[in-house]
Amino acid sequence: MTDPQRPPQQPQQPWYAAYETPPVPPAPPASAEPPVTAWAPTPAGPQSGAEATTAFPPPSPTQPVPVASPPAWPSYPAAPTGAGMPPIPGAPPTPVAAHSPARPHGAGRRVAELAAVAVLAAGLASGGTYALTRPASSTTTATAPSGQSTNRDAPVVQANGAAVDWAVTAEAVAPSVVAISVTSSSGEGEGSGVVYDKAGHVVTNNHVATGAGNGAEITVTLADGRTFDATIAGTDPSTDLAVLTITDPPSDLVPMSVGDSDTLAVGDPVMAVGNPLGLAGTVTTGIVSALDRPVRTSGSQSQTGGSTEPVVTNAIQTSAAINPGNSGGALVTANGQLVGINSSIASLGSSSTQQSGNIGIGFAIPVNEVVSIADQLISTGKAQHAYLGISSADGTVPDGNAKRAAAVVKSVADGTPAAQAGLQAGDAITTIDGKRVDGSLSLVAAIRQRNVGDTVKLTVVRGSQTQEVTVTLAARPAN
Repeated sequence: MTDPQRPPQQPQQPWYAAYETPPVPPAPPASAEPPVTAWAPTPAGPQSGAEATTAFPPPSPTQPVPVASPPAWPSYPAAPTGAGMPPIPGAPPTPVAAHSPARPHGAGRRVAELAAVAVLAAGLASGGTYALTRPASSTTTATAPSGQSTNRDAPVVQANGAAVDWAVTAEAVAPSVVAISVTSSSGEGEGSGVVYDKAGHVVTNNHVATGAGNGAEITVTLADGRTFDATIAGTDPSTDLAVLTITDPPSDLVPMSVGDSDTLAVGDPVMAVGNPLGLAGTVTTGIVSALDRPVRTSGSQSQTGGSTEPVVTNAIQTSAAINPGNSGGALVTANGQLVGINSSIASLGSSSTQQSGNIGIGFAIPVNEVVSIADQLISTGKAQHAYLGISSADGTVPDGNAKRAAAVVKSVADGTPAAQAGLQAGDAITTIDGKRVDGSLSLVAAIRQRNVGDTVKLTVVRGSQTQEVTVTLAARPAN
């Protein structure tokens, strides 16, 4: 008997029906078009043919097909932007004697140099040298800094400090480096310089600016080929620095971004930019080989004529190739910031009158010292220098069972900072502000690097006692 409140029962399927293969749809008629092959779209654009998918007839509306969500793109940590490396511990740099590479080469060699470019190309490339080439009808464009001489904004941010993109750095700094030519009846020469501000001031070496003697005609050639007359704003033979002023400077000058040489570490990547052998716009790359390297070079000519005392610099040593004509050019970081002015090279030559090429040891004046001197030269035409007021010689002091190099005080001038601090003849100075002093040259270089009014802390060995002496440096008296 059938219950009218219950629906009729459906016939049950056998237990094996759930495991049966669904029926295969019949093949399309012979006249039907074959399946269409389509490219699967991806966020990166079309892929290779191996990623092609076959388009099938759309599913029945009564049988929706679940679609899997596409896999999420992986996320990666941001690449580091800094290019600095931790300092490498070790002994302080050994003082060296160096030769100035920019006894500037004469303009008369220009034709011979151009003819020799093909020969130089292989040798320069093997030394890590790259020549910037610019079409004659175009100029290199870059975002101009604020125009302040102490602009600290880096023009380049490297995506990977371990793999520097030097091409980007070279393009950014090229407009701020110039070629300098000096000509007079007594000689001629070439060197390099750095655009310091939008007022037309160019920083270079003193031996570049005064290399052709008094009354020389000076021209400055920008990276885009425009040449301007220039005059000397001021020179400082003691540091081998000078500032030129471009006559009627153009409004589109690009001053170099200024870095901080105190933040450099041994091993940091650097680039030298300049005008070696008259080959303008040449860049070479290397690393910071040493810091606070005491370097002595022969005295250059002063602006008023005559030779000066030897130049002593607490220099940055670099493996970037520096050659004659590079003097006055820029030493920059991977981020395109100025950290030094290239000034001299070590030489194996025995003759002081014979030019020598790069042997992998070049020196630059730290930019913090450059800024201090350049600002004074622009303001007054001359510069003051820090002064301790002693004479000293190389010596040693006992250090347990060993000996330690030091600068031994020979005499102390009355009324000087040294006398006011209580220094005495026979005192051995072993450190200045925690950095080791390995002799008289090392002490002189460290003092000259500082500014008038700076306070320094000296470690002094007197007899068997070691003490700390604080000295406030004064301005060196005029000779």
